[in-house]
Amino acid sequence: MTTDQASATKRAHPSAQERAARGKAARNETPRSSHGRWVPAANRPDPVSLLEEQAASRLPDLVPIRYGRMMVSPFTFYRGAALIMASDLAATPRSGLTAQICGDAHLSNFGVFASPERQLMFDINDFDETLPGPWEWDVKRLAASLEIAGRDRGFAPADRRAIVAAGANEYRARMHQAARMRNLDVWYAHIEIEQLLELIKDRGTSKQRAKTKATIAKARTRDSMQAFAKLTHEVDGRRRIIADPPLITPIEDVVASSTGGTGEEELRGLIRSYRRTLETDRRVLLEGFEYLHAARKVVGVGSVGTRAWILLLQGRDAGDPLFLQAKEAQESVLERFVGKSRYSSCGQRVVAGQRLMQAASDIFLGWQSATGTDGQSRDFYVRQLRDWKGSADIDNMAANGMEVYARICGATLARAHARSGDRIAIASYLGTSDTFDRAIADFATAYADQNERDHQALVDAVGSGRLIAQTGV
Repeated sequence: MTTDQASATKRAHPSAQERAARGKAARNETPRSSHGRWVPAANRPDPVSLLEEQAASRLPDLVPIRYGRMMVSPFTFYRGAALIMASDLAATPRSGLTAQICGDAHLSNFGVFASPERQLMFDINDFDETLPGPWEWDVKRLAASLEIAGRDRGFAPADRRAIVAAGANEYRARMHQAARMRNLDVWYAHIEIEQLLELIKDRGTSKQRAKTKATIAKARTRDSMQAFAKLTHEVDGRRRIIADPPLITPIEDVVASSTGGTGEEELRGLIRSYRRTLETDRRVLLEGFEYLHAARKVVGVGSVGTRAWILLLQGRDAGDPLFLQAKEAQESVLERFVGKSRYSSCGQRVVAGQRLMQAASDIFLGWQSATGTDGQSRDFYVRQLRDWKGSADIDNMAANGMEVYARICGATLARAHARSGDRIAIASYLGTSDTFDRAIADFATAYADQNERDHQALVDAVGSGRLIAQTGV
C-alpha cells in the first residue's frame, strides 16, 4: 500500500454539522473583523530587498525590464509584488481553514479560455505560486488589487469600497452555495461564457455587455493560427519565429549570447520527456506534431526574468501549427510561510494546483525539467501559448463595470477554493452577515496605502542607482 493509499484509508469524514461547527468555532479564535487590520510589523522586510532576492535566480539581462514594468504605477508594482504580500500576509490573522490557493489572485490573473470541449470559460489563469494555504490570502490579494486598480482609474473612495465589498460578498455567497452542493456538483461547477453574459445582463449596462461580447469575440481569434500569422515568417523555406528583442529572442540568438539559456537539443528533449506527464490520448495527439523552432519570450510583470520559451510545432502541414509555452517554475513565494510543496518538481506543483483549482485545464498542460547550457537543471510547466484566451480591459473599466467584474472574480475564486477546501466550514466561518465583507474592504484600503509606499521605495531605489530599470519595454 502506498503512502497516499494509507492516508486515504485513515482520512476522517466528519458530518456536515461537524464541519459547520468547526467553521463557527474558528470565529472564536480569529474573529472575522480581525481580517480588516493591516499594520506593518516593526521588523517588516525591506520590499526592495525581497525583489533583489528574487532577481538572484532570474536572467540578469531581463530583470531591469521587470523593474521598469513595476515602476509604471502602484498597480503594475502590485502585479509583481506577490512575494512582498505573502510576507505581509504571514503576519495577519488566519482562520485555520485551508484550500489549494492561487497565491497571486489579483484581478488581472482571471480571464477566458477554451475548455477541451471548445467552450469558452471564465476562470483563474495564473498558477505560478499555487500551494495549499489560507484561503483568505487569495481573497485579500484579490480585494487589494481591486482597491489599487480603482485608485489607478481615479474612482472615488466610496466607489472603490463598494467594488471591494461586492467581490467579498460574492465570494461569501458562492461559498454558501457550494456548501449546500453535493461533492460531484462542486467538482463539475464552472462559469461558461453564457453564464457570464447572464450575470452582466442582470448587473451591468448595455455598454458593458457590448464590451464583454467584443472581448469574447476577440478571444475566439486568439489561437495557434493567429499566433502563427503574427509571430512567424519564412526563412529559407522553413518557418521561424520573428525576432523582437528583448521581448522575443530566437533560441539561436539566446544560446549565442547567454550562458543561462537552454539549447535547442535540450528543448527538444524537454518536449519529448514532458509528453510522459500527459494523459495517453493527449500524448498521442502531441506526437503528431513536429518541432520547428523556439524563442525566449518575456511575459507578464511578476514573471519577467524567469525563463519562458515559446515552441513552434507543425502537424500535417504548414496550415496546422501548434504553439506551446514552456515556462520556468520556481519555488512558490508562499512556501517559506506555509511550508514546502509536497512535489519535488516546481513544474508539477504548478500543474497539480492548476488542475485542482481550474474547472477545466489545457489539454497540453504538463511539466518537466531541462538542463540549460550552464549545466543547471530547472523545472518547467508546459501549456498552449494561446487557446481562445482573453482578459478584461481593466485600464478602461468604469466603476460600475469593475463592481460587476469584482463579483465575477469573487464567484470564480470561491468555486476554485470549494474544490479542495472544506467549503462547509469556510461558509460557516464567513456567516450570513457582511462582517467579513466590511473587514476585507478595510484591509484593502490599508494595504493599498502600503503598496503605494512600496512602489515609491522601488522608484527611489532606481533613482538612487541601487536598481537598474528599463522602461518602455
